[in-house]
Amino acid sequence: MSFFSKQFIDVIQWTETGDSVLAWRFPFEDQEIQTGGKLTVRDSQWGMFVNEGQIADVFGPGLYTLSTHTLPLLTNLMNWDKAFKSPFKSDVYFFSSRLRMDQKWGTATAITIRDREFGAVRMRAYGIYAYRISDPRVFYQKVSGTRGVYLVSELEGQLRNTIVGQMTDSLANANVNFLDMAGSQQHLGQTLLAALRPVFGDLGLSLESFVVQNISLPEELQKMLDQRIGMNMIGDMNRYTQFQVAQAMPIAAANQGGGGAGIGAGLGAGMVMGQQMMNAMRPSEPAASAPQAPAAPATPAAGGATKFCLNCGKPIPKAAHFCPECGGAQQ
Repeated sequence: MSFFSKQFIDVIQWTETGDSVLAWRFPFEDQEIQTGGKLTVRDSQWGMFVNEGQIADVFGPGLYTLSTHTLPLLTNLMNWDKAFKSPFKSDVYFFSSRLRMDQKWGTATAITIRDREFGAVRMRAYGIYAYRISDPRVFYQKVSGTRGVYLVSELEGQLRNTIVGQMTDSLANANVNFLDMAGSQQHLGQTLLAALRPVFGDLGLSLESFVVQNISLPEELQKMLDQRIGMNMIGDMNRYTQFQVAQAMPIAAANQGGGGAGIGAGLGAGMVMGQQMMNAMRPSEPAASAPQAPAAPATPAAGGATKFCLNCGKPIPKAAHFCPECGGAQQ
């Protein structure tokens, strides 16, 4: 009798021993399920009966007595009488519907997007997400299949590549510049969450949260961005100096004598320094050509001695008593 008693199963249940299993098939080993047996589906689990490759009944959390009332679809598939009493054979799968948290995603290589301000930009990003099985039928048909055990690690690569691919498409169509994305990572995470949920749903999964932890440029591009930020800061140096002068004027007025003079000297030095920094950032200009000396006045034709007019200074013949230019008398 002990031999026959081992051929019938009265209790079907799954006690999870870790976080790594998504789907698990109950090991029958040629045993049959006893009619009137108990099926225990715990919280955060799904139970599913499969008969000859066809999905029959799916059970949520609860305790079930196996009968024609609790197995209506399986009863229909097997053409049982409404009051069947004999044991039966079927595959039973359990699925963990617990939230799979702290799942890592990231760009293995930099992705290229079109930026409104910088043009084409290569960027990196990484973060975490959380999901769970929401439709065991779809998950069984498209993902886990008839395998005895299906692990979380076997799905990680597919989900990570799906996330990166969808993120590339979403950012390419969003027409948002890199600085806006880096400054509003929470908003970007919500945008990608909405875009990825249908993709996860197609696998029988529900994407519960999606977090963008960091967005960055490759090292060489980050250096160029830092240089541009520095140039913008120096470009505003003139306005900053004017602001500092305006702020210091009431202080200088309140300090008469040597104190005010000291503040004035400090402001003057600051303005000179700011002007020098701005001039240093400007492109160098070609040196101005040296001024040309004025042309020497024409001298009278060679052949006689000359002197200079006492009135207008023009050169005149030495023997002349009046200047031919201004008419002034000469000695």
